[in-house]
Amino acid sequence: MAHAAGLVTTETVPPKSWASSAASRAVMSANKGRDTKPEKLLRSALHRQGLRYRVGARPLPGLRRTADVVFTKARVAVFVDGCYWHGCPEHHRPAKKGAVFWQEKIAGNRARDAETNEALRNAGWLVIRVWEHEDPEQAARAVVKAVKSRQETGPVDQS
Repeated sequence: MAHAAGLVTTETVPPKSWASSAASRAVMSANKGRDTKPEKLLRSALHRQGLRYRVGARPLPGLRRTADVVFTKARVAVFVDGCYWHGCPEHHRPAKKGAVFWQEKIAGNRARDAETNEALRNAGWLVIRVWEHEDPEQAARAVVKAVKSRQETGPVDQS
């Protein structure tokens, strides 16, 4: 697919690159950090439900983490986690090449996710994590319920 998309060139892999080949480097470079298909589907479903939100925002200014969808007044942060990148127990398949590197990478991502959840919860935020394979309409219903509940009762301030 990388060849068909014109992403693979005759370039050699730079000396300090983690990539095992030019093809793997091209594929990994093409991965998006935001506006992925699962994120867009969830956002569309939320918008149809009448919710308005911020995209790719930092819930806490001092924390270098961005949530995929943020409801600032209700203090709800939604993350759409990719099955591979975040180690989905249902769909994650370990890499065969560079297995140790990728095990450490996924473990680091999961640890950072847990740290982010804790920091946001300690600041009074509700954290919702959605796997990329989940039905966006069902996930949107859960988010709408949480946001409306917190709008009615108000977020709990724990700072």
